[in-house]
Amino acid sequence: MIYSTPTLADQLRALCREEDGCQLAALNFELPADGSVPDWLELLPAGETLEGRDGRAWRNPDPAAVVQRTRDLRRDIPLDWEHATELKAPKGDRAPAAAWIKELEVRDGAVWGRVEWTEDGAESVGKRHYRYISPVFLFQKDTLEIQRITSAGLTNQPNLYITALNQSGPVQEDSPVKLSAAIRTALGLKDDATEDDGVQAINQMKQDKDAAEQAKAQAEQDKEAAINRATPSLDKFVPRADYDSAMNRTRELEQKLKERDEAELEGQIDAAINQALDDGKITPATADYHKAQCRQEGGLERFKAYVEAAPKVADDSDLDTRKPEAGKDTALNQEEARVAALFGNSAEDLKKYGG
Repeated sequence: MIYSTPTLADQLRALCREEDGCQLAALNFELPADGSVPDWLELLPAGETLEGRDGRAWRNPDPAAVVQRTRDLRRDIPLDWEHATELKAPKGDRAPAAAWIKELEVRDGAVWGRVEWTEDGAESVGKRHYRYISPVFLFQKDTLEIQRITSAGLTNQPNLYITALNQSGPVQEDSPVKLSAAIRTALGLKDDATEDDGVQAINQMKQDKDAAEQAKAQAEQDKEAAINRATPSLDKFVPRADYDSAMNRTRELEQKLKERDEAELEGQIDAAINQALDDGKITPATADYHKAQCRQEGGLERFKAYVEAAPKVADDSDLDTRKPEAGKDTALNQEEARVAALFGNSAEDLKKYGG
């Protein structure tokens, strides 16, 4: 449940004190009218712009960031009476806590705090000695953006608190931190550079370093790709010289095998033709024809089949081996005698040398 009045104008009341670009401000919320002691209090209402009764306004675009920056303090937030933490404690006076804000969370854009009350604080609220809760926060002077919550107070007269709060305020811890000369020089920053400037410079250096590393990695990839194009992998490519040499050897081997096969075939053809001539299956006049046919694809097999089935076309005459019968000399006829006379040979010469 949000314990606040209906309008922001009735909810908020703020003061500020300038110091090193930051200001301290307070808002005011009404506590439960029934006297109950709440465990959770709304510290900052929802909305990017928060307006006070006096017309001043602050910006709260990121409530979660406000919560985180407050958590970074690593301590409970005091809730006192009349902002004694901000007004009396710096002077050495007592500033007892009415409660401690133990947790912070964002609910629908509003910042809430879980409160653990002291006995006196619970009595002040339960008996309605105090009716308002007034959180105090730091904000940037130039942007009016709320930075973090510093404390809260029980109050009944926020206007009196406004006057008093303007007289105090420990806000030095949120002032811009100046960098040492050595760090400014190392980062290349001006003499008035702040801690934020240093953080930005370091972040930029990291970005530049990352970009340089990415560029280097890309260059290495490009170089590797170029090398691979110049000297491709042997499991995918063969050097041209080796390829040409292998192809030449292959062609030479194929040529030798072809010549060997042709020589063997020619020998087989000659043997088959001669055998056919001896068997009288073909005549000498057709021997060349049959050789040409045998040189064609499957021609030798067809010729052998033909010879096996063909009849003899000529018988052996034995004229080359036949001898004249003994004692049967024949006289020369007139033509033989005339030829012998032309060459100066006698009939005996013809018988002796001419057979």
